[in-house]
Amino acid sequence: MELRHLRYFVVVAEEEHITRAAERLGMQQPPLSQRIRALERELDVQLFRRKARGVELTGAGRVFLENARATLAQYDRTLESTQRAARGEQGRLCIGVLPTAPFHPFVPSVIRTFRANFPLVSLTLDECLRVEAIEGLRSERMDIAFLRSHLSGSQDLVANPLLEEPMVVALPKGHALARRRGEALPLKDLADETFIVYARQLGPAFYEMTMAACLQAGFSPHLGQEAPRITSALSLVAAGLGISIVPASMQRMAMDGIVYRGLKGTPQLKAALSLASRRGDPSVVVRNFLNLVKQAARTFRAGQGKAT
Repeated sequence: MELRHLRYFVVVAEEEHITRAAERLGMQQPPLSQRIRALERELDVQLFRRKARGVELTGAGRVFLENARATLAQYDRTLESTQRAARGEQGRLCIGVLPTAPFHPFVPSVIRTFRANFPLVSLTLDECLRVEAIEGLRSERMDIAFLRSHLSGSQDLVANPLLEEPMVVALPKGHALARRRGEALPLKDLADETFIVYARQLGPAFYEMTMAACLQAGFSPHLGQEAPRITSALSLVAAGLGISIVPASMQRMAMDGIVYRGLKGTPQLKAALSLASRRGDPSVVVRNFLNLVKQAARTFRAGQGKAT
C-alpha cells in the first residue's frame, strides 16, 4: 500500500463516484477501479458498496477513511516541517548577547525582524561576556553571539564586523566635568580621575582599549574598583566612586546620579559591534540569521550616513 493509494481511496469516498473521482485525480476510471479493488483485497475487507449511481462507504470503509485522512495529514505535516527545516524556517537558535549589546538599538531591532520573518524558529538569548561567548560557541551551547570586539587568530570562529559607535564618559552627576553641558571632553582631561573598569577578565576589550587610549593621551589611568558588568560599573559611578568609559548607546540606560559626556581629540575611542559564529557552520538557521543581520547592518550604516 502506498500513500497515493490512500489518496485515491479518500477522493473516491468524498466523491462517492468512481468516474468523478478519476476526473478529479486526472486519471482514467478503469485503473482507479482496479486500484480500489486491489486495496480491498489487500485489506481483506469491503470498503465500498457499489450502487447503480456510484458507491458508498461500508462501516469498515468509514473507519478506514478516518485513519487514511489522519495518515495523509501527518505525512503532509512531516513533509512541510522537513522542508521548512531545510530552508531554515524552523529550528532553534541560541544567541549570545553581551550586556552592552541590547542597549544598541540595532541589536533588539534585528532580533525582532528575525522573529517576524522566521516565527517558527525558537530563539534563546543568553547574556554573557566575551570569554563566555567564545566558549559557548566552541562548545556549541550557543549558535551565534554579538561581540563588542573583533576576533583575531581564531581558526574555528569567525566574526563579521557590523557597526562602530563612539565611546563616552559616564560621570557622577555632581562632578565638575559634568557641568560642561553639551561639551565633549578631551581624554587628557580625565588624567586625574579614578577609572571604574568592568569585565576585565571575561570581557577585556573595553578595558584594553581604554588603557591604550589613556597611555596614548599621555597618562596612566588610576584604577578604582573593578565591576563584573557594565551595569555594576555605572552603579559605582552613580555612587561617586569614579568615572567609566562606556559605549555611547549606554546613554539609553537612564540611571539617577549619572551624566554622560562625549570624548574628543586623538585617539578617538570606538566601540565595535560584531557577530561571531562557528566557521563553516552548516545550520541554515544560522546562515539565515547571519544574512539578515549583515544586510540590516548595511542599511543601518547607510541611514547613519544620511543622518550626518
